[in-house]
Amino acid sequence: MGSDSRGKVSAVALVVLALVALSAYGLDQFSKYLVVSNLSEGEVVPVLGNVLQLQFVRNPGAAFSLASGQTWIFTIIASAVIVFIIWFARRIRSIAWAIVFGLLLGGVMGNLTDRYFRDPGFPEGHVIDFIYTPWMLPAIYNFADIAIVCSMGLFMILTLRGVGLDGVRTIEPKKNKHDSTSQTDDGAAAASTDEVPAP
Repeated sequence: MGSDSRGKVSAVALVVLALVALSAYGLDQFSKYLVVSNLSEGEVVPVLGNVLQLQFVRNPGAAFSLASGQTWIFTIIASAVIVFIIWFARRIRSIAWAIVFGLLLGGVMGNLTDRYFRDPGFPEGHVIDFIYTPWMLPAIYNFADIAIVCSMGLFMILTLRGVGLDGVRTIEPKKNKHDSTSQTDDGAAAASTDEVPAP
């Protein structure tokens, strides 16, 4: 009975991981298609003034335009990450962890597709970036980058909360000192009341 339950949970987690990955990947590639089809390279389109702008650039580096000129290295790393996630996915029993790895997989696949198929060609294709929020980051990025960053944020939250791959918390939440003191005082008060002799 226990093994059947674990199998069902694992199947659900795998489905969630796949759906999240496909959604992130599809959103990233569709948005890049729209940008390439409708904007000229370097063109800036204000969406919300200086809060949000669209600016079409081709990024030869890593996420957020870092380490330009080392594209082939990131292609190898991204390919290895995808292989690892696919191999590791069978161990996931938690929906939250499935979302983490789904976002990571979809984001990495989105940028890796650009590395494989966009100019100047495999394995040094340039990634399409177009989201610019100057008030938040001095860099231009895309939905794949957002998915990767969100996966890292959720990873940190689950790790700090002690949530394992099976969804079980390995770190017990700390009890409120005030509550425990109040319970002790209430118990002591009740005990003292019971011990008062009848008149």
